[in-house]
Order: sequence, then C-alpha cells, then structure tokens
Amino acid sequence: MIGFFPLFALILIAFNVVVFGGDVLFGAEAGQDVFNSTVASFQLMSSDVWKITLGDTFVIVSLLILFLEIVKATRTNQVAIMNHALSMLVFIVALVEFIVMEGFGNSTFFLIMAMSMLDVIAGFTITISTARRDLGIGQGIFAG
Repeated sequence: MIGFFPLFALILIAFNVVVFGGDVLFGAEAGQDVFNSTVASFQLMSSDVWKITLGDTFVIVSLLILFLEIVKATRTNQVAIMNHALSMLVFIVALVEFIVMEGFGNSTFFLIMAMSMLDVIAGFTITISTARRDLGIGQGIFAG
C-alpha cells in the first residue's frame, strides 16, 4: 500500500493544515508567517545559535521524502507506474496552490513544489531506465 501512495501528498496535506489552521494550531494571528517561527535552536561551538524554523523543518522532511520516492522509483511494477501518475497529480495540485492560493507563495512551498516536480521527473526517468535494462534493450547479438 505504501508503494502506491505518493509520500509528497503527506507534505502537501501538512502544509495545507498549517496554512489554513495556523491560527488555531500555533496561536498565530491571521496573516502571520508561522513558517518563520523557530521550532528549535542549538548553541554551536562557534557561539552561533542555529535556529531551525518550521519552514526549514518542512524542507528537511521533504528532502527525506524525495530520497524515499527515488528509491521507490527503481521498481518497474504496475504499482510504481500508478505511484508516478499520482505523484504527477500531487505536483499539479502543488503548482496550482503556489500560483493561485494565498499562503502558498513563499520560498518554502516553492522548494517543496520543486522537489515534487523532481520526484515526477526522476520517477519516470529511473523507471524507464530500469525497465530498459531489465528487458535488455539494445543488448542483443545484433546490437551495434
């Protein structure tokens, strides 16, 4: 079941929850950018303080999900093809939200959307390359 479901949909859902429910969940006032709020901070040996924002957290989790999606793309079964189609749908929804909806036009969401697009492109590319290698196309005795 997890191979069928595009994991970027979870990030998209979570981002929507924060945008539409940020005032309730985080006590933020309407229009306040909750993605710049500090989630954690660490004192480094250099005396600098590294502040991790909610937006940074979304990007970090999205990078991990991108890795998992690329690993899933190495499969060549029908479930993987359906996953790629659903990933394309997730990207289209993210693109529409970025362009049209208030609260989504920020760098954090743009990076998430770009990773979703990369997931779609890499997914199809890796699946085609893997399938071609599995079939041995161009590797017969008549290949030039």
